[in-house]
Amino acid sequence: MDLVNVIVQGILLGGLYALFAAGLSLMFGVMRFVNIAHGDFIVVAAYLIFTAVLMLGLHPFAGVGLVVLVMGLAGYGGQRLLLNRVLGKDILPPILVTFGISIVLQNSLLEVYSADSQRISPGAFETASLRLSEEIAVGALPLLMFVVAVAVIGALHLVFYWTALGRLLRATSDDPEIVPLMGGSNAHAFALATMLASAVVGIAGILMAMKTNFDPTMGPSRLLFAFEAVIIGGMGNLWGTLLGGIILGVAQTLGGYIDPGFQVLAGHLVFLLILVLRPQGLMPKGAV
Repeated sequence: MDLVNVIVQGILLGGLYALFAAGLSLMFGVMRFVNIAHGDFIVVAAYLIFTAVLMLGLHPFAGVGLVVLVMGLAGYGGQRLLLNRVLGKDILPPILVTFGISIVLQNSLLEVYSADSQRISPGAFETASLRLSEEIAVGALPLLMFVVAVAVIGALHLVFYWTALGRLLRATSDDPEIVPLMGGSNAHAFALATMLASAVVGIAGILMAMKTNFDPTMGPSRLLFAFEAVIIGGMGNLWGTLLGGIILGVAQTLGGYIDPGFQVLAGHLVFLLILVLRPQGLMPKGAV
């Protein structure tokens, strides 16, 4: 029964990893663009909710809307003012620019908040649990993270396949050269995609801040988990990203069950195994 409990906890952890990865998958699906600073933006969102709680006295859940709004607007503005200028057939300029952004963000956070790790308390959610049986109990916060991940990915799916915005983004993904001929704007479409991705990043950062300690330098490790979840599931496939996050989460919890020092390594090994056996991912798709 302990093993079942470990697997359940891994599935719930996979929800958080799916949120880490959803924005990355979305941007790749629309723009074929890999954001090296993605993990650092997750940390920025965590510090934004930390600041809202510390300075404004907000409950973490009350600050969700504020953080998501700030992250979304920042994503739209950053894409229009900076990243659109370096997008093109050559993938190197966007990688170099976002790598530079990553360094700037890390050092800025170190300057403002210091290197001390921080964490915010979600109140009663931190210790509350739902008992499924005598041996299995599910924490309220991990369960919330998984439900939010499914809800966010489901909402993105509805946006992409049932709205005018989704049609614009899918058209931009399929053939960006034809969109201007139909009266659309690639620059605006790319910025809207980044805005959606940044809003998801904001949600991921808030939940991460509630679950674990964070510091200014942990962005690259969050980026690595996001990359692994995206590649396991299939680049550009949102539901594949959820599957990838679950597989990564279960692999890590099973590794930790075997040996606490094996937890992160187990996830990396499963990622490499899937990459060797199925390099296109488990649910490959060309667009979101």
